[in-house]
Amino acid sequence: MDYQSYFLSNKDKHLQELGQLISIPSISALSEHKSDMNRAAEWVADSLHRAGMEQVEIYPTDGHPIVYGEHVHAPGKPTVLVYGHYDVQPVDPLELWESPPFEPTIRDNKLFARGATDDKGQIFLHIKAAEALLQLDKELPVNLKFCIEGEEEVTSPNLPFFLTEHQDKLAADVVLISDTALLEPGKPAICTGLRGLCSLEVSVRTANTDLHSGTYGGGVPNSLHVLVDLLASLHDKQGRVAVEGFYEGVPEMTDLIRDEIEKLQFSEEGLKQTLALDTLYGEEGFGFIARTGVRPTLELNGVYGGFQGEGTKTVIPKEAHAKITCRLVGDQDPQDVLDKIEAHLQSRLLPGAKLEVKQLERARAFTIDPSDPMLQKAADAYEKVYGTRALFTKDGGSIPIVETLSRVLKAPAVMMGFGLPNENLHAPNEHFHLENFDKGLLTIVEYLKSL
Repeated sequence: MDYQSYFLSNKDKHLQELGQLISIPSISALSEHKSDMNRAAEWVADSLHRAGMEQVEIYPTDGHPIVYGEHVHAPGKPTVLVYGHYDVQPVDPLELWESPPFEPTIRDNKLFARGATDDKGQIFLHIKAAEALLQLDKELPVNLKFCIEGEEEVTSPNLPFFLTEHQDKLAADVVLISDTALLEPGKPAICTGLRGLCSLEVSVRTANTDLHSGTYGGGVPNSLHVLVDLLASLHDKQGRVAVEGFYEGVPEMTDLIRDEIEKLQFSEEGLKQTLALDTLYGEEGFGFIARTGVRPTLELNGVYGGFQGEGTKTVIPKEAHAKITCRLVGDQDPQDVLDKIEAHLQSRLLPGAKLEVKQLERARAFTIDPSDPMLQKAADAYEKVYGTRALFTKDGGSIPIVETLSRVLKAPAVMMGFGLPNENLHAPNEHFHLENFDKGLLTIVEYLKSL
C-alpha cells in the first residue's frame, strides 16, 4: 500500500482521534484548566506511544507538562526533533462561535474547533506521519524525537530550563515545526524569520479617588488625558516609533529581501477589500509585507479607564491603563527596548500624575538563511505533494521558543506550516482545511524520507 492510500483509508480514524485531543479544553492561560492540561499531556503521550515512539515520558514543570518521545534506530542518519504544543488560546467571545469550540465539527471540508490549526491539528500530522512510516516501512528513515509542550500560548516560560537540563536528550540535526501557514491555498511557504516580542502594561494615577467632572473638571489632572498624551507620543506622523534608540539593531532592507517580497505578489488592494478598509497604515516607505514581516512595531492592544458602562457618567477617573506590545527584528534586545519605552514615558509624563510600568514578555527575533540544505529539502517536499515549490517568507508573528530551540540545540529550525492565514487562529471559529490535513501528512513523510 502506498502512503496516499494508507492515509485515505485511515482518514476517518485519524480525524476521530484528533477530535479526542481537540475536545480537551487545554487553555494554558487559565488556572481552572490545570486538570485539562494534564489530561491533554497524557493524551499526547499515549498517542506517541501508540504511534511507535519509545521512552515516552511526561515531564512536570513549574507550569504545565512537557511530553517527550523518541525512535532512534537509524545510525548514521540525521536526527529530527519535532516541536509543537498542545495548549490553546481562550475561546472568548464565546457567542461568536458558530459551533461549540471544544466540540469538533466538520463543515465545508474544514475542521472547526479551538486548536484545530494552532497547534493540535498540525502536531498531530507529525505523529501520524511517523506512525505511517513505521506501519508501511517498518522503520523510520531518520532518528525522530518529539518535544510537545503545554505553554507556547503563554510564551513557554519553562521550556528553556527543560532544554538546558536535557540538552543531550534533545540533541538534533534539525528542529521541525508546524505552527505556521501556507501563503494561500495551494501555495506553500517556509518561514525563515519570526519577529521577537516584548510587552508592557502602563498605569497612570492622579487623585486618590474618582472626581465629579462638574466640581473638579478643568482644575485637576485627568488620568485619561495624561495617558492619551503619553500614548500619542509613541509614534510620529510618518508612522515611525518615536522612542529614542528603538531602531537600534534593526537591519536595513536588502535587495534579496525585496526580491523575495516581490515574488509573493501580494495584493494590498485585495487585503483592503477583505478587511473593509479604505487605506492601510504603517511606517512610511514600506509596503504591507515589509511592515508586518521585516520591520519592528509598537502597538496598543488595550486602553481603558473611567466609566465603561452604558450611558454617561460625568467622572474624572483617578487611573487609566494601557497594554502595549512590540514586535522586534534583527538584533533588537527586548529588555533594552522595554527600558527605552519606559524612559520615554517617564520623560513625557504630565505634571500631577504618577506612572507605573510593568514589563512583561521578552523574546528575541529568529532568522535563518533559506539556502540551508534542510530548508531546501523542505521546499522540495512541498513541491512533490503540492505541485508548487514553497516560497521563503518572513512571518510577522512570534513563536518565542523557536530562537531558543535553534540556539541551544545549535540546529536549524525548519518551519513547515500547513495552516492558512484565514483560519481564525486565536479567534472564534478557528478551523483547519482538511485538504492541508491530507497533503500535510504526505509532505511530512516526503520530507523525512528525503533527509
